[in-house]
Amino acid sequence: MSAEPAAGQFAQAEFDAYCDQYRQDHAASIRVSGEDVDFFAAYKARDARRLAAAAECRVETMLDFGSGIGNAVGPLRDAFPDAALTCLDVSERSLDVSRRLHGDGPSYVAYDGQTLPFADASFDLVFTACVFRHILESGHIALLAQLRRVLKPGGLFVLYEHNPWNPLTRHVVASCPFDANAVLITAPEMKRRPRKGATVRTEYRVFFPKALARLRPLERALTARPLGGQYVLGARP
Repeated sequence: MSAEPAAGQFAQAEFDAYCDQYRQDHAASIRVSGEDVDFFAAYKARDARRLAAAAECRVETMLDFGSGIGNAVGPLRDAFPDAALTCLDVSERSLDVSRRLHGDGPSYVAYDGQTLPFADASFDLVFTACVFRHILESGHIALLAQLRRVLKPGGLFVLYEHNPWNPLTRHVVASCPFDANAVLITAPEMKRRPRKGATVRTEYRVFFPKALARLRPLERALTARPLGGQYVLGARP
């Protein structure tokens, strides 16, 4: 019997194959929402800034874990203009695309899918968006422990994922080529995975499509309702 592939090896092969057409495939899969790829990247970066401010976390260094072709690079740099950004991904081809798009402002680091190549307490903020569903669940707890290791004391870990309880989200994932092997994780399940001792909170996001954008101010009152298209997990060591 062959050994189970490492989570990083699985994702690298997947996203090396899709990085050149990632934005087109992504845009096509989310068309039903009425929004584009940049809308979703921007809302996450703004939301992360709000969460960091609420946690009184001063962000001078941040890690975009699973940064891919860099959809979040511009929004993160806008949200945290004084912070040094490091982009980490298992797909070196995706990092190359990001570098071509965004230049050498961020630091680009290839990840072997096993060990985070950073010293302890390297980052004030670790940001990851829609990455964990592409990582083998058997590796989640160990990976979260590593991400906690590279956070500074008082730092903040922010994770965004699709909510499998939302039917529109399930449709989006089913129609997306690079999500063919994705395994959606519920917010309660993800909340159980960080190591004990961490302060963990989850909230739901993205309740209304663009056609109902006038209702979006109501979303601030709905964050505890498990109906949003995505959720955010915030954790502190």
